[in-house]
Amino acid sequence: MNGILRGYIRWTDALNYRIGRVAMYLIFALVGVLLWSIMSRILSFNIEGYRPANWTLETAQFVMVAYYILGGPYSIQLGSNVRMDLFYGGWTVKQKAWMDFFTVFFLFFYLGVLLQGAVSSLSYSLGYYKLDGQWGFLGQIIWGFLTGGPSGAGEIIGRLEVSATAWKPVLWPIKLTLALGITLMIIQTLSEFFKDILRIKGEDI
Repeated sequence: MNGILRGYIRWTDALNYRIGRVAMYLIFALVGVLLWSIMSRILSFNIEGYRPANWTLETAQFVMVAYYILGGPYSIQLGSNVRMDLFYGGWTVKQKAWMDFFTVFFLFFYLGVLLQGAVSSLSYSLGYYKLDGQWGFLGQIIWGFLTGGPSGAGEIIGRLEVSATAWKPVLWPIKLTLALGITLMIIQTLSEFFKDILRIKGEDI
């Protein structure tokens, strides 16, 4: 049994470590987008007829969400998430493990609610809210193409949710990132739960 727990911990920690290390560099992409936003506004003041980029603010928001949500599991793994440390910091390793063992279920519940909302929002952004549910999104596109040609398929694809801004990007990529990040947080939280079980047993991780 302990071997199964240790195998899951190793696999999950390695996965979220790699994703977290890559997600760290999204901060540089965010800085780049914001710098370009500033430069384009400066250019619009100095060059007649030049219009500032209208995609920068929303792109910065999307990058920030990806940075935060994909780095979350790595943060949990490192124990750098925010805690109420009034008493916890002075406890022994086993006492901390017992407390985490019981309180982790609140985190599971919270992440489960977030995941349900993320999947529902992703489904909405992919156009499922207008479908009958028998074919799925890809099946409806194929059926639309077979019955109405490119325009029939285009009618289905056109149901993809877009932002209300002037740039109007499709929203499913960032909503997919949210759902993926929350899923990774759930499996990392399960890894931390298994670590607590091993600590309570007095074993080294």
